[in-house]
Amino acid sequence: MTIRIGIVTISDRASQGVYEDLGGPAIKECLAEILSCPWEAVTRLIPDERPIIELNLRELCDQEGCSLVVTTGGTGPAKRDVTPEATESVCDKILDGFGELMRAVSLKVVPTAILSRQIAGIRGGTLIVNLPGKPSAIRDCLLAVFPAIPYCIDLIDGPFLTTNENLVKAFRPKK
Repeated sequence: MTIRIGIVTISDRASQGVYEDLGGPAIKECLAEILSCPWEAVTRLIPDERPIIELNLRELCDQEGCSLVVTTGGTGPAKRDVTPEATESVCDKILDGFGELMRAVSLKVVPTAILSRQIAGIRGGTLIVNLPGKPSAIRDCLLAVFPAIPYCIDLIDGPFLTTNENLVKAFRPKK
């Protein structure tokens, strides 16, 4: 069975075709390098509208059967940035460590990382992770948190994810 991973770009301008979506493709490219197991992307390109974000997250988790949903965009302090609020509203549990680590990693690159509000949480059998919008930050953050993702998905009875250990070694406790 192929593992399904949701990739959601949240951007008013990209969803209107004003500019090209670079975030979603950056996530897909990074996951293709990280994962060594078969998987398929279920992609969405949507505006910064909380009800639309919530609807798409619920669909990817509940109908599309994604075990992991990764978002990009909408995590800053601007009025239109509502991705963390939408994510929190659809999740059963919030995993604060993801956001803490992503901000710490980004802070080594740019002082404005403290303005980033990305979070992660669990909805049923799905892990949802909010990433920043900049492609280089997407890669830095995804590489930082991915060692914990396969085990997290194990703990919520999801599929067994394997990684390219030359790039990311998935942590699983020794039995």
